[in-house]
Amino acid sequence: MRKADVVIIGSGIAALMAAEEICQSKNVILFTKKKIFDSNSMLAQGGIAAVMTDDDSWELHQQDTLEAGCYVNNEKAVEELVKNGTKSMEDLVSFGMKFDMDPNGKFHLGREGAHRKNRILHAGGDATGKHLVETMYKRLKDKITIIENEMAIDFIIKDHKCVGVYALSENGELKMYYANSTLLATGGIGSMYQFSSNNQWITGDGIAMAYRAGCEMADLEFVQFHPTMLYINGECKGLVSEAVRGEGAYLVTKNGRRIMKGIHPFEDLAPRDVVSRAIYNEMKNGEEIYLCISSIDNFEERFPTISSNVKSNGIDIADGYIPVVPGAHFHMGGVKTNTNGETNIPGLFAVGEVASTGVHGANRLASNSLLEGIVFGKKVARFIAKLPSMMIDMNVMNYEIPRVRTLPTKNDIRDMMMKYVGIVRTEEGLAKVISYFTYYLESVEIETHAMTLEELEIYNMITTGKLVADAALNRKESIGSHFIEIVNEPANL
Repeated sequence: MRKADVVIIGSGIAALMAAEEICQSKNVILFTKKKIFDSNSMLAQGGIAAVMTDDDSWELHQQDTLEAGCYVNNEKAVEELVKNGTKSMEDLVSFGMKFDMDPNGKFHLGREGAHRKNRILHAGGDATGKHLVETMYKRLKDKITIIENEMAIDFIIKDHKCVGVYALSENGELKMYYANSTLLATGGIGSMYQFSSNNQWITGDGIAMAYRAGCEMADLEFVQFHPTMLYINGECKGLVSEAVRGEGAYLVTKNGRRIMKGIHPFEDLAPRDVVSRAIYNEMKNGEEIYLCISSIDNFEERFPTISSNVKSNGIDIADGYIPVVPGAHFHMGGVKTNTNGETNIPGLFAVGEVASTGVHGANRLASNSLLEGIVFGKKVARFIAKLPSMMIDMNVMNYEIPRVRTLPTKNDIRDMMMKYVGIVRTEEGLAKVISYFTYYLESVEIETHAMTLEELEIYNMITTGKLVADAALNRKESIGSHFIEIVNEPANL
């Protein structure tokens, strides 16, 4: 049993920003199921969107965010996000973050899909997330308690309040962490899909835990696919940032036909759902899709991480063509919260990709994800920091690690999610996957052995998978990242 003022679950940028703010006045324990650098934030290539020039404004950034989100965003949350962008970047620089500069000593600002202005700050070319996480970790490592290789499995709920979390160590030891405030920052669901840009450990754990505790959910059907994952021999081998298209790359078939011509006014810089569906439809018709980079000067200098990955996978950059496929990238939905991170359970907060404030609407605008973690990580932390400390009843409560009779494999789940809850969905397919997950969820039995860490991950995947599929089936109209295909029934003859 351990106790802290605040327990944070996760190690991405939202968790780190929150910890940095809270640890100035409260005791913080942060833990993660793998290593501190196992997060999607660490993999973020493109950068951070923020208003940094006189010809840009928060109103324009807001408009781009709302358009990408199909105007189902929470406008108050969007306004808070974009208004705090500039100051947040200044704070990061004061923390030691070194953004890339142009020859005149000004920020080198890139442009990505659905942005009207160049407003994307980046670091190390295409290694922004890595630089950001490392900067924050250096600032934090001696100020908080960091615990690695322990997986949060369920919240400790007492008298309808969250007073901490149960965790399982790698050797199977059950542990309890008690806290006045518990902050969920476990990231999204990308690695529940066959093709994904996410860290392999991002498997929807936070949503499953929150659901079991009784949290409300919102917008779970909105799963964004990134159009350009490096695609080699039927497998995804890493992300090719949207910033590449921002610098002038474009999508083509094997014969050189540009696939985004006539599809959208922004062509290759259209919102991600539009581009992903265009690629999906081409591939369904047997086409292979490539990103043509021949127009980009000094590609290897501008995109060193991508270049290294592409070359290590046997692709010659000099040829100018990178094979790509869409992959699950970002979850707009999640645990329903307000902009202070409050869930419907007192004492339990959520922030970052696992939370749903409605800031992204039906489709996240490129490079707003790190910004969300930075802005709301700090905002939620300030709210938590002001809460009074209360006495916690730490009497040990009986807890049984969930037990199931049978489980599918992770790859079985990933195939089902990609096929039926992917870029294009049908009611028939969603009903099939819901039935599939329900079968396993109903096999929970107290007589069988307690689940291992691997089995708990699978249990969380089927729990979250069913929730996402249920939400998708309930939303009958296509909007943003949720596209449901109406299959016409044959007429009665």
